[in-house]
Amino acid sequence: MKTRPDPSERVVGIDIARGLAIVGMFVAHAIPRLGDAELLADGRSSILFATLAGVSLGIMTGSQHPLVRGQRSDRVTGIVVRALVLFLLGVVLASLHSGVAVILHFYALMFLLLIPMLFLRRWLLALIGVVFLFGAPWLGAAQGEVDVGAPPVSYFVDYFFLNGTYPVLIWMPFLIAGLIITRSDLLRAKNQVALVGVGTTAAVAGYGAAIVIPGVNAVAHSGSIAEVTGSGGIAVAVIGALLWLTAVQRRSVGRALRVILWPVGATGSMALTVYTVQILALTVIGGGAEIDYPGWPLLIGMLLLTFIGASLWRYFLGKGPLERLLATLARAPSSS
Repeated sequence: MKTRPDPSERVVGIDIARGLAIVGMFVAHAIPRLGDAELLADGRSSILFATLAGVSLGIMTGSQHPLVRGQRSDRVTGIVVRALVLFLLGVVLASLHSGVAVILHFYALMFLLLIPMLFLRRWLLALIGVVFLFGAPWLGAAQGEVDVGAPPVSYFVDYFFLNGTYPVLIWMPFLIAGLIITRSDLLRAKNQVALVGVGTTAAVAGYGAAIVIPGVNAVAHSGSIAEVTGSGGIAVAVIGALLWLTAVQRRSVGRALRVILWPVGATGSMALTVYTVQILALTVIGGGAEIDYPGWPLLIGMLLLTFIGASLWRYFLGKGPLERLLATLARAPSSS
């Protein structure tokens, strides 16, 4: 009897985690809030999404056994093509009046910046991640004011790498963490438990520092070291917990969770399609004007339609339409 999934197959826990990230984005985009109140989904959903991007790139390039020289070029080329398509799609979606801060074009630049690190050893990846964690704030990277009157090149660097909604330099530790997770063997129970422990410790350290140290800020999208550490820790812990809980080794419990969370996993397996449809739907509903937290009816409707549509598509047709198109353009199947 097969008790350990083949790394080349889709990892159910990763699909479910990605689905939860999409659901969290739905919540952040639709739920009304009082004043400046912060929801759990604010910021953390997109950070989980970014961390899973690192996991996906790790799976595409060999999982715990990185591709050797001579096998890498096609896969790297495919990642570059994916990044270019995502960047163009992100620019188009950001031009619409959906009321959503689109992440895809930032996400694409993170892909490109991660390419030189894809085949490094884990200890070196960790060191680079720490450099980004502490070095980016020193360079002035944070979600701040962007100088719209700056020359084009300066504006591009400032908007995408330093002070835009998702500053690439601030967010790189999330992708690096995801890559390290994959290189450490996603399917090993000991590693899954370790992810929960390390992630929880980081979350406590980050948010704890904001509570006890004056002047330390961990507000969502602040780009502070405390926020990156705390929110990144939550993402790592969620990934580890879902991998462990849904593993075939959990027998009946794992089987039950995989069945119950099938719609969430189906959503996560076609996250790009669902994300894009969400932006288009909010644009149409808003009639060209930005929607400011429209409320529960829209959220419930979006979730029901998403779960039903994604589940049916996944069951009968497999890979999502945009995922299929992206894989075709990249000429490399996405197995994550």
